[in-house]
Amino acid sequence: MTWLTSVRNALAYVVPVKKDTPDNLWHKCKGCGQMVFVKELADNLHVCPHCEHHERIGPLLRFDYVFDAGSYTIVPLPKVPDDPLKFRDTKRYADRIKAARLATSEGDALITAIGKIDGRKAVIGVQDFAFMGGSMGLAVGEAFVRGVETAIGAHCPYIIFTAAGGARMQEGILSLMQMPRATVAIAMLHDAGLPYIVVLTDPTTGGVTASYAMLGDVQIAEPGALIGFAGQRVIEQTIREKLPEGFQRAEYLLEHGMIDMVKHRKDMRATLASLIDYLCSAKAAA
Repeated sequence: MTWLTSVRNALAYVVPVKKDTPDNLWHKCKGCGQMVFVKELADNLHVCPHCEHHERIGPLLRFDYVFDAGSYTIVPLPKVPDDPLKFRDTKRYADRIKAARLATSEGDALITAIGKIDGRKAVIGVQDFAFMGGSMGLAVGEAFVRGVETAIGAHCPYIIFTAAGGARMQEGILSLMQMPRATVAIAMLHDAGLPYIVVLTDPTTGGVTASYAMLGDVQIAEPGALIGFAGQRVIEQTIREKLPEGFQRAEYLLEHGMIDMVKHRKDMRATLASLIDYLCSAKAAA
């Protein structure tokens, strides 16, 4: 035994062992880089108290923030084939689906619920970017159509919170077919005289932007949300020009007439309740 080992063993009896500090007490804001106490962030609806950056959140948190307390129930997801094309790249697609379900505890990237917003009945669909980038495949398309059908059955508006990287490449043409299916479902909603409201959250891109994300009667966005079809670098390489600062952000799109309003997360429930009142009464009058 060396002298260093002897000293170390002796110190072990007199120096208390430092307890491990939980690594989930603080969160680094992706907007300003400041460290924020996790409880403070949660109390502030997962919006940075320093720079107002809106963090990405999942469906259950979104339902809690928008619906009246204890008023909502989850609409069951329709059953679809998990891997219709038996797709494989570096991993089997079936394994990727299993990993995403294990990580998020969700069936797929779009979760739907029916409940009340300040006493007004509504159906809300929320895409989760944490589930394979919120990508649109058969399950998302079926969940969207089921949400619309639920809204028609309950005679209430359908509200979608989008967050997606686009269509799911592992499902090929089947994922792209969800774009026209969603468009037809929205037409069914309008035929029933019911509003369709879209809330664009960070990020909303690709085939989702090219379909149901831009077909709302009212287009709302969260502050700073990235919204677009192709990425900024691809556009710059195509047109050979430098794009303006803040291009594809919610505020830029509002300024150029692509969306109707940008609303802070704390104001979202009241805004949606007011829109339901206005749109439902206007449709009834028409």
